Amino acid sequence: MSDADHKKLEERTSKAEKEAKAIEEELEKLSNGDLTFVNDPRLEKLLSDNEKLKHRLEILENAIKAESSAAGGKVVKSESRKRPTLISDVSSVEGNVCIVDELKNVFTLAIMSAYPDLEDPPVVITLSSNNPKFGDYQCNSAMPISQLLKAKNVKTNPREVANNILNKAPTSPLIERIEVAGAGFLNIYLNKAFVEHVLTCVLRFGIKPPPVKRERVIVDFSSPNIAKEMHVGHLRSTIIGESISRVLEFLNHDVLRINHLGDWGTQFGMLIAHLQDKYPDFKTHSPPISDLQAFYKESKKRFDEDEVFKKRAYACVVELQSGQPDYIAAWKLICEVSRREFQKIYDRLDIKIIDRGESFYQSRMDIVVKELKDKGLLEEDEGRFIMWGDAEKHNGIPLTVVKSDGGYTYDTSDMATIKQRVEEEKGDRFIYVTDAGQATHFVIIEACARRAGILKEGQKVEHVGFGVVLGEDKKKFKTRSGDTIKLIDLLEEGLKRSLDKLVEKGRDKVLTPEELKQAQEAVAYGCIKYADLSHNRVNDYIFSFDKMLDDKGNTAVYLLYALTRIRSIARTAQISIDQLLEEVQKTGFKFSHDAEWKLGKVLLRFPEVILKVSNDLYLHSLCEYLYEISSTFTEFYDKCYCVEKDKEGKIVKIIYERLILCEVTARIMEKCLDILGIKTVSKM
Repeated sequence: MSDADHKKLEERTSKAEKEAKAIEEELEKLSNGDLTFVNDPRLEKLLSDNEKLKHRLEILENAIKAESSAAGGKVVKSESRKRPTLISDVSSVEGNVCIVDELKNVFTLAIMSAYPDLEDPPVVITLSSNNPKFGDYQCNSAMPISQLLKAKNVKTNPREVANNILNKAPTSPLIERIEVAGAGFLNIYLNKAFVEHVLTCVLRFGIKPPPVKRERVIVDFSSPNIAKEMHVGHLRSTIIGESISRVLEFLNHDVLRINHLGDWGTQFGMLIAHLQDKYPDFKTHSPPISDLQAFYKESKKRFDEDEVFKKRAYACVVELQSGQPDYIAAWKLICEVSRREFQKIYDRLDIKIIDRGESFYQSRMDIVVKELKDKGLLEEDEGRFIMWGDAEKHNGIPLTVVKSDGGYTYDTSDMATIKQRVEEEKGDRFIYVTDAGQATHFVIIEACARRAGILKEGQKVEHVGFGVVLGEDKKKFKTRSGDTIKLIDLLEEGLKRSLDKLVEKGRDKVLTPEELKQAQEAVAYGCIKYADLSHNRVNDYIFSFDKMLDDKGNTAVYLLYALTRIRSIARTAQISIDQLLEEVQKTGFKFSHDAEWKLGKVLLRFPEVILKVSNDLYLHSLCEYLYEISSTFTEFYDKCYCVEKDKEGKIVKIIYERLILCEVTARIMEKCLDILGIKTVSKM
């Protein structure tokens, strides 16, 4: 490339940077936390233009790097942001590379080099079908690029474009070869030596996460109400929130799990009054109120039917909110009983979470209300104070920040909560796991927080919505009497059914009592979690123990059985990890059969799947991948002997490369199950 071309490339880069900055300023100016702007057609166009410019910048900057490298290391000055570089050699990889991202980098450089004057060319990388003749991955950019060129009156066709891209593609240790096929598909064949190296790294160093920029992430989930027992409605939030936290922690993000408990409000007046009447010595003798549901119902019945009691209940609220010690003591006791009951559920499901009730934000609500008033963001409406996310048009729904009686609402609490998480917790990403019906609420909260200047650029609020749990009659999951099913009862039923299933399979005759108990719990809680997580969370799903406990198909039971079978292969061969490592050191690891190669490529995709889930927060993708590993392993094991025995059952040959594949498969399956919160057992 000539100096003039260098200069031209740098000028285009600088121009793209200025355009991107201008668009970002326009977005900030127009939206400014404005809720109506969310539905404004200008937003879609600006966001689209912004993404295109960022993509063009990446292409231009990578082109500068590639040309600089080709020029023998000549440095081309650029003030552009740092972009990822290509993997230079196999030895630099430690088993945690995302194949799709690296292929995108390769073809970004190829397309920029082939068509330097084309703005925003698409880089489309997809996983190929199981047919080997179509390669392992495909670049499907030729067709859309051909259309872009035709719009510029350049005569061409997709196949010609594909050949041009192929000719400009830089070499990569990932890729064995690239072929143009059909109307212009670029079939990508992975380098077996690269895959062999990656799997060897997993054996030697364990499973490492793909590198990402570390963030402080607040995950808000579960969130039951004090004095009410957890029911099946809390199940999805608890399971989904925990698994999201585990995905992000695996990627080395700083994750804070928050249980936003409903531990404040007028209902505590009736609970305290009922406690005083039923257990007057509660301060010296802890009352036996573990059945909080019954205690709550008793107090609610009195509140609804007894006017004198209702008046006392309201008086108790006033005393509590003014900080009167006896009432605070009663409130703390009720909260503590609730927390103990919640913890029993969390211990069973292996949930790690920090309780932080609405009471924590009481003083902070005063601060946020004053701040919103001082900024002129609140307006009076029939005695109450409201806030709009849209500063101009007042479309949509406002927040009710102060009620007409001067009290606060959930809206006030959520504004104080997000302010605390931004300013005190220093969060970058805020994830709320609740039912899909609250989606609009969180859109408004985010819009108002941005308008108030609480949320800054780069900080993200994400609502992880989910559908409801249905019974096998496809109606809302309830008891026969119509009551909501208690979560503790559901877990007990799961334990009973899982034991029945294990006994039916005769496992009680081959497992020790301790092993049987471990298997029972792993199956019971694992099947409940997996049945939830394996469905697309936005959809309702039917709760069926019979389907959950099926040992065929995409279920936790099938996967746990499959894992124990894989682990048993090494036990049968009586080969340790140290022996496998020693064998790798001596002879290396090579694919010798198509079924081995197919399994290896599936295992290679683990970082790619994890990154996808961390971005879109849809855990069913991880479940589908886990099932694919298990199915592909079964195909491999059917075709490839790992241990050969004679007629007497004596081991005559051990194929170490295949035992290495077994070990790597087991490790990746165990990591996937751990991220899903499912415990594994060595024997089932």
